Amino acid sequence: MATESKSSNSRGIGRIGAYLGRLGPTWLAGAIAAGPATMGSLLVAGASFEYALLWVVVLSAILGTVGQYLAMRLGLLTEAGIVSVAERHLGSFWAWVLVIDAVLAAGLAQIVIMKTLASVSATIAAEAGVGVAALTDPRLWGIAWAVLLALGLAGGGYRFAEVGAKVLVSIVVVAFLAAAFVAPIDPAAAAGGLVPGIPAGVDGALVAAGILGGAVHITLLTMQSYTMRARGWTVRDADTALVDIASSMLLAFGAFSLAVFLVAASVLPSAGVDPATIDGVGAAQTLGPVAGEYATWVFLAGLLGAAVSTLGGNTIVPPYLLADKLGWERSTDDGRYRAAIAGFALVSAVGAFLGGTFFQLLVLTLAFGLVGTPFAIAVLLVLLNDPDVVPETNSLPANVGGIALFAVAAVLAGEFVQGELETITEPASAFVVVFAVAMALAIVGLAGKYGRERLAA
Repeated sequence: MATESKSSNSRGIGRIGAYLGRLGPTWLAGAIAAGPATMGSLLVAGASFEYALLWVVVLSAILGTVGQYLAMRLGLLTEAGIVSVAERHLGSFWAWVLVIDAVLAAGLAQIVIMKTLASVSATIAAEAGVGVAALTDPRLWGIAWAVLLALGLAGGGYRFAEVGAKVLVSIVVVAFLAAAFVAPIDPAAAAGGLVPGIPAGVDGALVAAGILGGAVHITLLTMQSYTMRARGWTVRDADTALVDIASSMLLAFGAFSLAVFLVAASVLPSAGVDPATIDGVGAAQTLGPVAGEYATWVFLAGLLGAAVSTLGGNTIVPPYLLADKLGWERSTDDGRYRAAIAGFALVSAVGAFLGGTFFQLLVLTLAFGLVGTPFAIAVLLVLLNDPDVVPETNSLPANVGGIALFAVAAVLAGEFVQGELETITEPASAFVVVFAVAMALAIVGLAGKYGRERLAA
């Protein structure tokens, strides 16, 4: 009897292990979401406004889950990538708009995250007292990491990114959760941060857009159908997909975001950290309550791991979209697709040569990505409500969630763009405004196309 019981337990554990092993597509999205850009936005938010933006942090996990659910439905019901579905049912023009939107957002993120990875690598070398001057030069680290990224992804493909994502996201989440338990968090002040409001005008809008952009980003929405296809998921895997989304975006990413923000809000303002000049060493004080004298090392290692994980996932998104649009095989067996991955990885080395503080650039990157996200949400909603596209159109709750997602993303993106209008004479601000106008016109055009077709039907 004891032997039978032991065998039964082993089979049960084996089944659980096999089920957990099937999870992954949204964990890859979660790895990108819980990367250094989101971490930077949360740290800057806590250092700048204490608990005032807690409502955005909570909302980002919820809306991020809604966005992944909508993208998951499209992928499972069509068993195709979002670009090919858009081209087949909306037309080549709209498919290209989606591709260009995603490539611009992912490209900027790629460059800035590589700057982060290169800077952190050089800082670690400097903190370790390495005597070789080249090892404290971020530019050389950027080139080295870009080459490693190109070789790893072009040779290993999706599984390389996914396995690393699961491990690294888990480590980062655990580290900040531990800090949250011992940090001097003020419950009353935190509760006040649940009341919606944008503090300090333009700067507050930028940081709020950055926080939401970490969870609701066009990169995350467009990659979902492709990563599911890479796993061979179909509509029969809907239950597994739901668990995948809930466990990664709502639970893991939500816990990570709350922990980082609450610790930052409770530690950094009292430590006198200046949000405008915050760097890796200054931000490491967030882990002081749990890591003590080793806080800098723990934080820098976590930031480096998050950057590597995010770059691994972010690199494959533009090649997925381009391959889908141009009819390439989305596999490293196709030389064109492999070259696209390697090329996108190598271009990221440019980031190591950028000036400025990487934490501030990370916030700007997510805010810019959020500007392009409402168009992707609109595409998802149009396709999921067309019976010619999916055999089962969106339910009322799914549409309500999708519309709420679109509205919040559009409003926060609009607040950010409004701030950029004040400095439109600067090239970066001018580009953001032009991009926002183009995306707004695209949304209006898509809505008009959908309305005309519904009236004609």
